[in-house]
Amino acid sequence: MPLPLIDRPYRVIRKRLRNLFPRELPPVAPGLPPPDPTLPLYERMVGLERMSHAIFAELAEVKLMLAASTRPAPDLWRGKPTRIPGEPATRAFPKSTICRQDSFEQPYFAYWTAKIGEGLRYHRKIWEFVFILQALWERGAIRPGARGLGFGVGSESLPAWFASQGVKITATDVEADQAADAGWIASNQHAASKAALARPHLCPPDIFEANVEFQPCDMNAIPAELNGYDFCWSACAFEHLGSIEAGLTFVERSLDTLKPGGWAIHTTEYNMSSNDRTVEVGGTVLFRQRDFLELKRRLEAQGHKVAAFDFTPGEGEIDRYLDIAPYRSEPHLVLALWGHQTTSIGVIVQKKPD
Repeated sequence: MPLPLIDRPYRVIRKRLRNLFPRELPPVAPGLPPPDPTLPLYERMVGLERMSHAIFAELAEVKLMLAASTRPAPDLWRGKPTRIPGEPATRAFPKSTICRQDSFEQPYFAYWTAKIGEGLRYHRKIWEFVFILQALWERGAIRPGARGLGFGVGSESLPAWFASQGVKITATDVEADQAADAGWIASNQHAASKAALARPHLCPPDIFEANVEFQPCDMNAIPAELNGYDFCWSACAFEHLGSIEAGLTFVERSLDTLKPGGWAIHTTEYNMSSNDRTVEVGGTVLFRQRDFLELKRRLEAQGHKVAAFDFTPGEGEIDRYLDIAPYRSEPHLVLALWGHQTTSIGVIVQKKPD
C-alpha cells in the first residue's frame, strides 16, 4: 500500500501508465492481430529496434535494386576486356585501393590472369588475385628462395604459381569442420590439403611438391611458429572472422609472421555506401573508410608503413553497374550486400625494419 502522502501521485502515475499501455491494444494494421499487452516493456523495445533495422535494410535494398535495374549493354562487357599483350607494371598499385574497371583494361591485368590460368572478365575476385600478384611483384617480393604465407587460400591458384617461381609457400586454411559450418566446403572455397592446391598446368608436380606445404590455421589465432616470411597474403578472407575488430586485429597480427621489411597484401570487403552504417559482426562484415583509416593509424603508430588509401570510385560503365543477388558471373565489380553497396579493396602494409 502506498503511503498517504504519495497516494495521489501514485494513482496519477498508474493512470498514465494504463493509458500508455492499455489492456486492449488496437491492431497495428488492418488484418493484423493487436500487440500483446502482457509483453514486458524491454521486449517491446527490442522488437521495435529489430523492426527499425529491418525496415532500414529493406529500404536500402530496394534503392540498390532500383539502381541496378539495367545491366550495361552486352557489347560493353561480354567477351571483354580485350586481352592486351604486356608485362607486369612497375607502379600499378602504389596505394591501397578499391576495385575499378580501368584496372581490367591494362596490359598487366591480362598478363597476370594468363599466368594464373584465369579467363579475362569483369569480376572483382579476379581483380583481387591480380592486385596481390602485381603489388608483390612491384615490391620485389616474388623471387626464387623467398618465403610466402597464404591465409584462407581456399581453391586459389596463387600458391601453385608462386611455387613455380621458386617461392617456398606455406598455404593455410581453416579446419574442415569450421569450413563445413561456414559453407566453404559446399561452395568449393576450402582447401583441405596440399593436394587440393596442385595446378599441374601452372606448376610441375615435382616443383609443387618441393615448394608448397599446407597446414590448417585459425586466422583469429595465428600460430607463433608461422614466422620469418618475406610476404603474406589473403584474398577476401578476413571479413569472415566474426567482427570488424577481429578483421583489423588479423591484419595487425599477420605482420608478426613476417621478416622485418616484409610485405602483407590483403583484400577484403569495402562498404562504398556509408562511413557509418555497416555490418559490424557476423559471418561477413563490411569495412568502412574509417575502419581502414583506424587500421592505418594503429599500424603506423607501431612503426609499420601502410600504403595510402585511394577510395575513389571508378567512373566506367561497369563501375556504375550494381550487381544484386543471385550474383552474375559477369559483370561483377560492385554489388548489393545487405542493403549496402560494396566492392573489393586491397591493403598494402610493409613491416617495420629492425
